Amino acid sequence: MSLAIDVPATFPAHDPAGWRQVPASYAPLDPARVAALMAREWERYATTTSGSADHAARSVKTLPLGVTSSFQYWDPYPMAVKSARGAYVTDCDDRKVLDLSMGFGAMLVGHLNPAVVAKVKEFLDDIGTLFVTPSPISTDVAERFKQRFGLDMLRFTNSGTESTMYAVRAARAYTGRKQIIKIEGGYHGGYDGLSVSVKPGIDEIGPADDPIPQVPFDVEAGVVHTVAYNDLGQMERKLAAHAKDVACVVMEPVIENLGIVLPDAGYVAGVRKLCDDHNVLLIFDEVKTGLTAGAHGAAARLGVKPDLITLAKSIGGGLPLAAFGGTEEVMQVVVDNRMAHFGTYNGNPLCMAAALAVDEVATDQALAAAEQVNDNAMEAMDTIIRDYELPAHTVGFGVKGAVTWSPTPIRNYRDYKLATDFEAAELGWLWGINRGILTPPGMDDQWLVSLMHTDADMNKWVEAFGELAKELRA
Repeated sequence: MSLAIDVPATFPAHDPAGWRQVPASYAPLDPARVAALMAREWERYATTTSGSADHAARSVKTLPLGVTSSFQYWDPYPMAVKSARGAYVTDCDDRKVLDLSMGFGAMLVGHLNPAVVAKVKEFLDDIGTLFVTPSPISTDVAERFKQRFGLDMLRFTNSGTESTMYAVRAARAYTGRKQIIKIEGGYHGGYDGLSVSVKPGIDEIGPADDPIPQVPFDVEAGVVHTVAYNDLGQMERKLAAHAKDVACVVMEPVIENLGIVLPDAGYVAGVRKLCDDHNVLLIFDEVKTGLTAGAHGAAARLGVKPDLITLAKSIGGGLPLAAFGGTEEVMQVVVDNRMAHFGTYNGNPLCMAAALAVDEVATDQALAAAEQVNDNAMEAMDTIIRDYELPAHTVGFGVKGAVTWSPTPIRNYRDYKLATDFEAAELGWLWGINRGILTPPGMDDQWLVSLMHTDADMNKWVEAFGELAKELRA
């Protein structure tokens, strides 16, 4: 191992609601060793996933890239899954694979959770699949979510993209203003106004202290301002200059498309105060946090209440369910038709059945137990990182976790782009797949411990990570 380098402890403390353990020292990795292991692992992948290769050769003839969502693709071809149960999936090569991707959080309660299956079957047998009329069934779920997430009023949608789109439109209708402020590097679905500076090149976005929005050619975004996460000074300057035209600030309270990026202590509360000072609405995108952050969502866990919250993934038990809601005052824009909100499938009985089951099983106690399983795994991985002096650290929030391949904290998008060792990150991801452990494709998502994962399941991931550390230092 190379001579260890001390990590300077000069970075701000993170919000105590999250988990981050940075090593006191590290030794750089040997790029040649990383490259050699990567080549070996890709060869192993090709020899053990012929079923997925055959499926890709078939599907690419009909589906662009051979997938139903571009997130699912990786080169040369993605692992294809034909069934799932509990914490595991079965791929097209009949391998039983530990699923730590879990639908990017949508499978919080596990695949084919018995409570979800029973409730959906009950509705299929006795209730119906679609009414397109008001129903006590959707009202029941709305009342539960109102209480759980601290919302005055809410509406159901079918995807996170829909929810964030309507939240922005509600903010515009309420304020009579059009412009948006979003976090540089933040992902909020496919709505044009939020497709700005999602994963831009550093050369496209100007200086770090005064970012330039990057707008893809196919996007008609309107006026969108971007600011760095964890920088209240930037937020204050942008609001001071543009608040009279800005409807809302849209942000993930904890960024979860760059691994996991935790807010500095006091940052989220600071954003809330700045929005109040400048009479701008604050929207929390909790599509990826929601119940994965805890029984009442990230806003409650962080102790900061936004004007509007968007939800999806974790609330639906694997069925396409999302919602947006907030204060009664803001949601009046739907009541008085300042903003029209429609959707044939909104609140359909099957999704409501799944939501009822999720609400019943995702108790404070169940989620706390799953979070402990996650914490146990991260603690064990931190020990491995220290023992092998890896330039990495763990980050967690609720039942989600990540290994970030940087010896120092990632506090914003530019940190992520400039400080992350993406070769090591890809190797870690591929290493897991070749050992029957699926984490999300790419180097910018995080694993999920569902209500069906156990310590024994997570120990498989810990052991694989330990083997990787040993090989990196061989």
